[in-house]
Amino acid sequence: MKEKVKMPINKLTLMLRKIRKSIIEYITTNRLFIAYVILSLIGVVLIRALTIGTKNLFRFETFFVDLALIVIIGSFSYLVKPKNRFIYFFITIIIFTIMEVVNSIYYTFFTSFASFGELATAGQTETVVGSIFDRLKIEHIIYIIFPILFYLCHKRLYKTAYYKYISAVEKSKKMFGFTFIIGLITLGITFIDATPNDFSKLQKRWNRAGVVERFGIIMYQGNDLVQTLTPKFNSLFGYDKAVLKFREYFTSKDRDKYKNKNQYTNILEGYNIIFVHMEGMETYLMDVKFKGVEAVPNVKKLANEGMFFSKFYPQISSGTSSDTEFTLLTSLMPAQSGTIFTSYYDRDYVTIPKLLKEKGYYTFSMHGNHMSMWNRSNVHPKLGYTGWYFKEAFDFNDDLQSEDCINLGISDKLFFKQAVPILEQIEEEYKNYMGTVITLSNHSPFKYLEKYGEYDMSTTFRDCDESGICETKTTNYLYGSAVGNYIMSAHYADAALGEFIEYINNSEYFNNTVFVLYGDHDAKLSLSQKNYLYNYDYKTGELKDENDPTYKEYDYYDHELNKNTPLIIWTKNKELRNKLNGKFDYVMGMYDVMPTLGNMLGIKNDFALGNDIFNIKNNNVVVYPNGNFTTNLVYYNSSKGDTKIIKDGAEIKSDYISGLIEKTENILEVSNAIVVHDLIKHEGDNIKNIKENGAKDK
Repeated sequence: MKEKVKMPINKLTLMLRKIRKSIIEYITTNRLFIAYVILSLIGVVLIRALTIGTKNLFRFETFFVDLALIVIIGSFSYLVKPKNRFIYFFITIIIFTIMEVVNSIYYTFFTSFASFGELATAGQTETVVGSIFDRLKIEHIIYIIFPILFYLCHKRLYKTAYYKYISAVEKSKKMFGFTFIIGLITLGITFIDATPNDFSKLQKRWNRAGVVERFGIIMYQGNDLVQTLTPKFNSLFGYDKAVLKFREYFTSKDRDKYKNKNQYTNILEGYNIIFVHMEGMETYLMDVKFKGVEAVPNVKKLANEGMFFSKFYPQISSGTSSDTEFTLLTSLMPAQSGTIFTSYYDRDYVTIPKLLKEKGYYTFSMHGNHMSMWNRSNVHPKLGYTGWYFKEAFDFNDDLQSEDCINLGISDKLFFKQAVPILEQIEEEYKNYMGTVITLSNHSPFKYLEKYGEYDMSTTFRDCDESGICETKTTNYLYGSAVGNYIMSAHYADAALGEFIEYINNSEYFNNTVFVLYGDHDAKLSLSQKNYLYNYDYKTGELKDENDPTYKEYDYYDHELNKNTPLIIWTKNKELRNKLNGKFDYVMGMYDVMPTLGNMLGIKNDFALGNDIFNIKNNNVVVYPNGNFTTNLVYYNSSKGDTKIIKDGAEIKSDYISGLIEKTENILEVSNAIVVHDLIKHEGDNIKNIKENGAKDK
């Protein structure tokens, strides 16, 4: 009789049993941790659902960023004794709950998420603290259920031998390392497909809803805390060194080299000034046309009628639009860490509004968004504005589906239409005034195509096959592309500006008013996106290869230089317009606006970093916050240490570049010292005394 042979147990079955056993053991010994993770995760998902909405609620990247951070934070509980672990988790969930309640309430009032910097100054703002309880809903406080549920879980486990059991069997350090690494790996995976635009939102924080939608509320709030605290720590160190740098710079004899009077000195003294902040408007658009129809005909018309600076460059950092407001009004650079408007708004700066107020001007700012945006409710009074006309001053349907709204608020056309009567009333009440009118519609993302109106960007071309037979074809390849959508948005913004200028021309007011129009920054399009304008192959439907004989070179330097924006000084006063006209090709930065206009208006900022462009002319240098710089001869890339000559035939000596590198670093250091340590307030009078005594000694 044959002996029965035992069949080997399937290896897969053994592995599955082992996995099942491990899972059961993990759940058995980590029930408190699992309860913490599940309840915390439900809370952060719920805050997104009740604020941003259910669209993309379970987006893979966001869900796992939340999960990873909850796991990473929870992993440190394994360094706590099991009997005290509940306290660690409970405090963590309480913090999450407070974060969720505060942001839920904040979102109801501002359609945005809370910032530590703003909450710290809530008492100084026009916030709705007093009416919070009037509008409190169950959805604002529903999050308190999670710590309650967690406490009940703890009580249930406490009645069992759970805590004694895990104290006996758990390998705490091993569990900490394992959990922490799993959380870290999960977080890393979620970052793999993050775009530069995603990280830009995280850094700049202007689109808070976008940050929460992509990275979750925990990442948003943690990032906000770090960026809020960083400037506070910076200001504690290096004061003496900063003062020395400050004094050396502003007492240098070179500072007076380009401060002579010129043909424009005091030409605008006694005139009213209105700055028109043209959101995202770039200069190259003035040369774009399709089928004979220009993309921005009104901007071009104003440039032809007024004083136009064709090589004008914003100098922005993470603060984008707010950096432009600051640099234009103060002639200082943006902060190296954080943003002026959120981190350093409480300093004393010399500004155009302040200097004109001393001359009896009424000063105001106007914008169709909430005044809390970019913390303007705190910043604008500090910059010297006396009056504010923001969202509440305009009558419109703020439903984003409404025709009244484009992107972040009231459409430019409706904004300008309602702004004119306010401006006329200001002129009736005040002998002189200075104001800033901030537009909104041409803000990214450029996706509201149905609201931009008609603009045919199609192109007709001849397509010939190998046998020489040709036919005429039409393509609208730009429609739906990033650069095409931007052009349509800018075309709409230009049309709205045209209507505004028509209102001004038809009004009986503004004969004594000068308008200074400027693009605040570029549209943030990538090199490849903008390259569609220059190297699109109609036949293949793709970008041309660099080896194509018709390929137009468009490299990093071309792209950076193509980010210039219009600066136009215009007036309806024909007599004055005869003196304020012409195209000027001097390389000019945002920090040169105050010294240039200051000379015209008869005001002076002793701490300006820029220059009157009509004194310095072709000797100017535009410094960027990242250390790059440009002149009329070169563009310098600080990260690579490379230089591109941008003027044909120019011969550049090595000491020319090294001298400009030193100057760039000096300007950035001095500006940051002023901002971080509030040096104009603390040391400004000393500088003036030193200069006055020096003049007497001479």
